[in-house]
Amino acid sequence: MTFADTSDPLLPAAGPGAQGALGLYRAADFTITTGAAPGAASLSQALWYFRRETIAVPVPGIPAAGFGRGAMATGDLRGSLASCSDSPTLDFPPLVWVAEPSVVVHADIARDGASLATANGVLPLRLVPKIALNRAWFNDASAAFFARRVVKVRGHRDGGTLVVRTLWPEDFRFAGIERAVPLPAAASPALALRALLRTLPAGGARSPYAVSTLWCRPGCDARLAGRAALGFILNGAQGDDDEAQGGHFALVTGRVAEDGAIGDWLVNNFYALDSESEKGTIAAPVPLDNYLADLNAGQNWYRPSCMLVAVLASPRAATLAQSGLARVYDDFYRHRIVYDHPTMNCAGITVDALRALGWRIPARGPTNRALAWATLPFVALRDRSLAKGLDAFDYLNEDQTRLLPAAALEEIFASLLALLEGGAERAAAGTLEQMLGADVDALALLHFPQFPSSRAWGADAAVSIREIHDRLPKDRRRLKIIPVPPRPFPPALREPGLRPPPLRGSEIAAFVFAAISIVGIPWIFRRLWQRRRSVMPRDGTEGRSGGPRC
Repeated sequence: MTFADTSDPLLPAAGPGAQGALGLYRAADFTITTGAAPGAASLSQALWYFRRETIAVPVPGIPAAGFGRGAMATGDLRGSLASCSDSPTLDFPPLVWVAEPSVVVHADIARDGASLATANGVLPLRLVPKIALNRAWFNDASAAFFARRVVKVRGHRDGGTLVVRTLWPEDFRFAGIERAVPLPAAASPALALRALLRTLPAGGARSPYAVSTLWCRPGCDARLAGRAALGFILNGAQGDDDEAQGGHFALVTGRVAEDGAIGDWLVNNFYALDSESEKGTIAAPVPLDNYLADLNAGQNWYRPSCMLVAVLASPRAATLAQSGLARVYDDFYRHRIVYDHPTMNCAGITVDALRALGWRIPARGPTNRALAWATLPFVALRDRSLAKGLDAFDYLNEDQTRLLPAAALEEIFASLLALLEGGAERAAAGTLEQMLGADVDALALLHFPQFPSSRAWGADAAVSIREIHDRLPKDRRRLKIIPVPPRPFPPALREPGLRPPPLRGSEIAAFVFAAISIVGIPWIFRRLWQRRRSVMPRDGTEGRSGGPRC
């Protein structure tokens, strides 16, 4: 079968002919390319990571956000962006990872997964290859799930066949603001949100897609078409990876489509750059449909997800947040921000940016500082690994709002409710706080089930270090861990004068322990020797401390 130009169901994912959006941006304001294409106009460090991937970069004349050599992300955000006017400029990221050059909408996949029915006819279909490190894949249960619904597809042509990379259920929509559901009785909004999420069996992995309104402003317009939204997505725990019990976190921006579609909202996903993901995930702004439903990298092939969405009367808060993270990506790809699981992960990078923009998201504080100090030498000696001891210290010592995605979502929800119900207290708030307090019309919670496949079912994200520990097998030899190879950053791409990341708390603790061992241990031996000398008889024969001479 061949594609007829007059009835081609493939639409451009971005570029001059694109009609859709990439979050708050017009898709037509980007150009489709790859990181390896000659003359691709973007940050060279960013292009290196996407040399084999399809990306969208701003068209000539629209510069991407960036920093001067002396500026760091949070400092720049506190300066220029945090003091912006009520109409912030929408800055562009270095790139958007669209994954495929084309999309097909309003299609039906056959029960056997071999063809796709579109308004322009039936196309033979083939799935992209499974990444070697990926331990599970699309199966008959997947085909049955998608055959029951209308889908949006991201893919490309291979002769007469459509090669599919993303399958997105178009019934995953956000069409209107409903009456708010009562929150569970709890001591705080954070705990109420936790209780609400945990009413879903097994974290909602097998629960249907659902939308719940949690709060709405009296008299607000319930219609959503064209409205800007600011979202916070929490991906749950994986069922086949004990290192992924804490889940994943990202900030989302976009506008609700006329039919309630949300698939082209933009997810600002921060992920480790210096190792190869078993899913093929690369840190980047990415459309929501691809973030959740890419056959390899899609989060909902691994676990359930939920998204807290703030519906806005004005796009300015979403614009400010998106522009801020566009600038953070510049630092991130240059390695001026280095991803670190306990101290600078997906939640930490995002929360830092929001705080720098003037949103005082409360800190939950460390898990246990005293235990962190005791754990460092214990784990280092037990596992014969200083690196593991340092990590153990940082996990216990880091602010939980920056460390744990579920804690970040809970504190963001509690902060939003305080802003919306705080009245005059907003007057002294920062720029982003003022915008949110004035512009949020409703808060909604969207639940996305895990897609069925050969993978084990996931669960809700753990909300504390204790909970993570309790979920792990008692026999450490039974831990399910997916090893991933390193991806070293090329020395040629390192900028001259690149400053090392700030010292981690564990490194400072290690220096303290080292100082004690170098200075303190000789001092302890000296004190012991002096004590021993103090109980020696004057005639040179040994006696007992505090006892009579014989």
